[in-house]
Amino acid sequence: MPVDLTGTFLTLDDGRPAVRFRRTYDQPADRVWRLVTDPGELAGWFPSRAEMDLRPGGAIRFSGDPNMPESTGTVLAAEPPRHLRFEWGGDELRFDLEAEGGRRTRLTLTDVLAAENAAARNGAGWEVCLAALDAKAHGERTAGPHTGAGAAWREFYDGYVAAEVPSGAPVPGLD
Repeated sequence: MPVDLTGTFLTLDDGRPAVRFRRTYDQPADRVWRLVTDPGELAGWFPSRAEMDLRPGGAIRFSGDPNMPESTGTVLAAEPPRHLRFEWGGDELRFDLEAEGGRRTRLTLTDVLAAENAAARNGAGWEVCLAALDAKAHGERTAGPHTGAGAAWREFYDGYVAAEVPSGAPVPGLD
């Protein structure tokens, strides 16, 4: 059964490959900002536990992903509650929040890829993670992106490959 792919593969103006996702939440921007920056909130949907010093040049410590070793990254930009950009595993993640009316917020997540062939792999991973974020934003209980995510990830990955999104990068935990 085909899955609904919500990510878009694109080439940025500077020539770098990226996958981009958009979501709209019935939450004010301050609440969505906490979902993408607070370690306790991130634990429910982000692939790794992330503890960050929210200032340009600040460190981010990533841990807890069963498929990845602990690592660090750097905050490249932080403009609460509208924009966050940081390095993670060779990629650059961008979170842009835009208020829509009084209580709705559009979240745009752009994963600027270190390697183009990671697009299908990362796209599938973000589908699983963002489904957990969607549930969390709607007040639903979620066990996070690693609980039972393998089967869903494979379906999304196969969907991205079928859509001719660049693929072939190693898959941590499977390769």
